[in-house]
Amino acid sequence: MASEEGRLHNRRGRGCLRAAGAGTNHQLVFTVRIIITLAVLRLQLPHAALAVLYGVDRSTITRAVHEIRPLPAARGFAVPGHLVLRLRTLEDVFAYAAAEGMELRLDSTGDRGCRPGANRPGRRAFVSG
Repeated sequence: MASEEGRLHNRRGRGCLRAAGAGTNHQLVFTVRIIITLAVLRLQLPHAALAVLYGVDRSTITRAVHEIRPLPAARGFAVPGHLVLRLRTLEDVFAYAAAEGMELRLDSTGDRGCRPGANRPGRRAFVSG
């Protein structure tokens, strides 16, 4: 939350006008927000399904994932067998693979593309992947 407030402070050019503790409270406690974020990242569960499961609006799930997602990313990814080595950037991954003599393959077939809607010009010409 501190990094989010810092980002907002830079964007606004001033501090928050509300007193500390003012505003709406989180509907989901911190541990539940972590579980929801892990479910989205690992299992690719839809936000709408998680919203039904926890009895909240879909936008609440989206906000929780948006708030929690940077936390594990900032820690980096642990490398099995190397307790202190953590890969934080794509350059770190490439450097580690080169040092270990590994061959990397990147798969982007799951990336979503912006395809024109049905019966729109250019839809037949669009190729994804």
